[in-house]
Amino acid sequence: MTTSRGQEAWNPWSYRSSVGVSGGKVDLVGFDVEATDGDIGKVDEATYDAGSSYVVVDTGPWILGHKVMLPAGAVNRVDRSARKVYVPLTKEEIKNAPEFDKSTYTNREYHDRLAEYYRRFRY
Repeated sequence: MTTSRGQEAWNPWSYRSSVGVSGGKVDLVGFDVEATDGDIGKVDEATYDAGSSYVVVDTGPWILGHKVMLPAGAVNRVDRSARKVYVPLTKEEIKNAPEFDKSTYTNREYHDRLAEYYRRFRY
């Protein structure tokens, strides 16, 4: 889907076609994740299902060992040779997202809240 300006419309649960990882073409697990203001951790889990893809990032000591979930649409670039995933968000924006909970992160309600939160950043 494209916008009236010819740009790809943002879908929170699908990787942008320009990223080149749809369908699991690249396994992102273990890649470093870079926010606009620095490293936030490593990809712990990545899914590639059409319309429901996401990455879970282990933040290590950055936010006391917590994990965060990013909708696939938040990924704007992948550097395969450097093994890095780039997101156009600050650390603070990621830290303030709805809290990741291992027991509920696959629930539709959590996905809806997460999508609504990230939608405001206008990718």
